[in-house]
Amino acid sequence: MFKRLLSAFGKTVSTGSTAEHVGLHSPYSQSRLNYMYNLLFCDDLDLFRRENGETDSTLWQQLLAERPDVSALLRIADDKEHDGRVRALAYNRLRMLGETPPSKKLLGTIVEVPLDGGLDVLAAFSDGGVRYLNHAGKVAVFEGADGPVGPLAFELLAAAQPVVDQIGPWEEQRLPPPKPGNVRLSFLVSDGLYFGEGPFAVLQQDGMAGPILSKAIQLLKQATAVATSAG
Repeated sequence: MFKRLLSAFGKTVSTGSTAEHVGLHSPYSQSRLNYMYNLLFCDDLDLFRRENGETDSTLWQQLLAERPDVSALLRIADDKEHDGRVRALAYNRLRMLGETPPSKKLLGTIVEVPLDGGLDVLAAFSDGGVRYLNHAGKVAVFEGADGPVGPLAFELLAAAQPVVDQIGPWEEQRLPPPKPGNVRLSFLVSDGLYFGEGPFAVLQQDGMAGPILSKAIQLLKQATAVATSAG
């Protein structure tokens, strides 16, 4: 079931088709949360310019340059020590420049679950970083592979890689959050945004989606436990 759902959404991307500006979405009542939500998908450079546009960091100057150097972007994209979102931005810029990055390199997995009170979003990135946006407006942020949730973040991405290996990128603008009753699994990949969506109960029993959701639940429990104890 999940494979069929994903195949319906995943298509082959044409190089250079990724737009710098995309339709942003506002699933939360707080602008801060909407900002953080849209940052997760790494598909609008202006959002990152707000925080990094004035920095003297060479990395961000290269990423945000109006005329970026392709070789510099390639080095950033291929560096596994970088934040997964940084690498995703670099790959996105390379595609905008007409380059053809390697395919199937998974840089992040995002799980969206609409609830009665709002939207729960859990994101894990290839460097071990994790973001959790709670439907009630609470946020938990974890950085780095050595953090308390890093190992589970890697396990979530490992569970997602077999799905990425079988599908392709979405060619259109990013969609609004999923409708109630559904869960959406989005994947930040070197050659674009991949995703699949369906009823939670159905995907939970699916051979491909089930392991992803299982790891996401483990990661969520660990993240909330750590955040609660720290608070």
